[in-house]
Amino acid sequence: MILCSRGASGLRGVTGVLYSDPVTLTAPPRLLLVHAHPDDETLTTGGTIARYAAHGVHVTVVTCTLGEEGEVIPEGLQGLAVDHADQLGGYRVGELRSACAALGVADHRFLGGMGRWRDSGMVGVDANQHPRAFVVGDPEEQVAALEAVVREVRPQVVVTYGPDGGYGHPDHVRAHEITTEAVRRVGGVDRFFHTVASRSETEAGVRALAEAPGLPFRLPEPGELPTVADELITTAVDVSGHLPAKLSALRAHATQVSVWQDGAGHASYALSNGIAQPVLGHEYYVLADGDPTGVEHDLFGGLFGGRDADPQGPR
Repeated sequence: MILCSRGASGLRGVTGVLYSDPVTLTAPPRLLLVHAHPDDETLTTGGTIARYAAHGVHVTVVTCTLGEEGEVIPEGLQGLAVDHADQLGGYRVGELRSACAALGVADHRFLGGMGRWRDSGMVGVDANQHPRAFVVGDPEEQVAALEAVVREVRPQVVVTYGPDGGYGHPDHVRAHEITTEAVRRVGGVDRFFHTVASRSETEAGVRALAEAPGLPFRLPEPGELPTVADELITTAVDVSGHLPAKLSALRAHATQVSVWQDGAGHASYALSNGIAQPVLGHEYYVLADGDPTGVEHDLFGGLFGGRDADPQGPR
């Protein structure tokens, strides 16, 4: 793969596209994703991470907590839970390492260092008031910690959740807030995206699962899965070629995720609630800030002289 660096045009970074003309070999393009807990990187953006990592993009994942408040699925591991030994966070560090390896992530960091902030739990639970809970942590300290990462990595593209955190989890909302502020303070980030789920594609995926024999999970009720209207979506990244990596990463998060495949092309996962969610061939984003030219199929599309940022391009 041949890469090009900043030139007189002022464009930052490089592409992962195969060029026909000789260019200068320097550093790869850079993608930074900020997630609240271990498994979030895979659930919402795993295919995207695998796609760009496979084509030479430097992918950095920042995880804000250890996910200590998660419910544990395997019976033999339920003693790790917060109401027993409270050792789940440390166990999930190992799961996250395995997931990152499956996705090709070479640069993973915990915000502020491992264990600096704790999973706050869902809205209204006692864990919201834990002295290390992410949601009650000092926002200035959190922004400063993330700002330091952004300044070091110098990503062209940053991804996190929308203002509602995707489904209202306090830690997801806080991740949105601090990422938005860190990007604003540093400046120079070409594009800032929110990860979302497509309503129409999620519904189509659920309909397909309804026809799949042997699905071990409950099908969701209409509107039960968090999605956004398709007209809000700016970018659909084709991850169909990287679903094996995403499925491997989902399986790595075994305390939190159950994975099912039928051998006939159907794949689904469920969290501890047992509700089936489809594994789709695209992952979806809303451009929150930056030039929209070329973003339809590529987070980096159009940033580098009109060339796509990875050699797959729009598919």
